Amino acid sequence: MPQPTLVILAAGMGTRLGRPFPKPLTSLRDGRSIMQQQVDNFAVAFPQTQVRIVVGFKKELVMEAFPQCAFLYNPAYDQTNTSKSLLAALRDGGSDGVLWVNGDVVFDAKILTELAPTIAAGQSVVCVNTENVGDEEVKYTVGDEGFVSELSKTVAQGLGEAVGINFISGSDLPLLRRHLEECGDQDYFERGIETAIAQDGLRVVPFDISAYRCLEVDFQADLDRANAVF
Repeated sequence: MPQPTLVILAAGMGTRLGRPFPKPLTSLRDGRSIMQQQVDNFAVAFPQTQVRIVVGFKKELVMEAFPQCAFLYNPAYDQTNTSKSLLAALRDGGSDGVLWVNGDVVFDAKILTELAPTIAAGQSVVCVNTENVGDEEVKYTVGDEGFVSELSKTVAQGLGEAVGINFISGSDLPLLRRHLEECGDQDYFERGIETAIAQDGLRVVPFDISAYRCLEVDFQADLDRANAVF
């Protein structure tokens, strides 16, 4: 079975949640941190694969908490956005592709096991839901052939939210790397996916995970919601 490179993007400062430490280290009701839940979820679906974490803000705290993981450092974490953190991870990606999650996503492990056959088939994926979305969420639309056509916070009439769990196949890696290199420092990585779709025909499947629990934690209210459902 293919073993994708597993990545958690955790370089940001997480200022909206207002913690004095990296947001992924925030504790959940079950006593685990957000990142511990993510690492545990990866271990369910890909038990033989080491997780790589892109660190930045107070990186030592993350590295000390997860000594079993490998680390990539974004030294410009306070000046760049996720496009550059993901680029750092993709430069070291393997032939089986890269599966990555945003460091503030709380989710069911079942999502990854359901996703595994699509990963094995070498199909690039953006996990999505079909819920009502606001201005802060990354939204998506789908073209006539069923692939993602738009992917950003500014999408009009989005079909739902891109939840922050994604896979790029090994064959698509060079294309996405090039588009991430062309992104501005403050761009989210979704910008690189979107321009690769529009300019070079990258085919990305929207993988609907609406049946499972998955929440992005930006604010205290999000954390309260996560603790209410997990």
